[in-house]
Amino acid sequence: MKILITGGLGHIGSYLLQNINKIKTLKKVYVIDNFSTQRYCSLLNLPKTSKKICFIQKDLSLKNALNNFKKVDVILNLASITDAEGSLKIRKKIYKNNLGIFNNVLEYCKKNSSKLIHISSTSVYGEQKGLVDETCKILKPKSPYAEIKLIEEKNLKKNTKKIQFVSYRFATISGVSKGMRFHTAINKFCLNCSLGLPLPLWKGMDDKPRPYLSLKDALLVIKFTLEKGFFKNNTYNILSQNLTLRNIINYFKKYKKKIKIKYQKSKLINQYPYKISNHKFNLEAFELKSKISDDIKSTLKQFKYLSNEM
Repeated sequence: MKILITGGLGHIGSYLLQNINKIKTLKKVYVIDNFSTQRYCSLLNLPKTSKKICFIQKDLSLKNALNNFKKVDVILNLASITDAEGSLKIRKKIYKNNLGIFNNVLEYCKKNSSKLIHISSTSVYGEQKGLVDETCKILKPKSPYAEIKLIEEKNLKKNTKKIQFVSYRFATISGVSKGMRFHTAINKFCLNCSLGLPLPLWKGMDDKPRPYLSLKDALLVIKFTLEKGFFKNNTYNILSQNLTLRNIINYFKKYKKKIKIKYQKSKLINQYPYKISNHKFNLEAFELKSKISDDIKSTLKQFKYLSNEM
């Protein structure tokens, strides 16, 4: 099987590349990234099987960017500007970039009969009461990033007769990878904690839940999809655990003796609570069992020699 991974040097993509040998069906892996976040380190020390990896630097948001690209069996589309809070300040840019990439990928799949693993986000739900699943009719995206994911999902539904796809609403990612960034809650907490800085908490959110996804589970989902041909032309919630900020802080207190907390107001980060069910994927595929506490522990371990002493 030949696969194209777009945005392949990011948090998820870099982890996938380091574990690419675990997916037995892959014969050739094309990786495209535009280096906009300069995560060059994601290309360092690839596994021995990296001979089947071909990297291409390319801006996929440009019109017809994939017109002359080789035929592949599957596209895993990870390319997008992902900072939800930051996207509020660059609405026009993120619409042009993310939708431009998606439209090029969609047209390529239709033209070449390629299958698509579409990565959406649980952030399309916005603020919700109770436990919600994929049947939720009233979606409330709170950022341009989430709005675009919902537009992409709707466009896929319009093309169910033209391509084979699966759309995964990934929860907020946690876990160590070469391409990881620190703008999401758990990663930011790990960095701040290691630097001796206070953890930024948002007033009134201590006991309200949000969904999180371990990189280990994300890899298992992608591996399963490729090996089992799980292209159901359907949408699935993908998460490891629903956790409150209090749950997360308790994990940090377990691994670090001194924890500083600073309450603040935020336009977006973790301001909107929602609890997601992944029963649909568990029923049709398998159950995700990774623990976010393990990701926190392993991330803090990477900073174990970091000192904030003068």
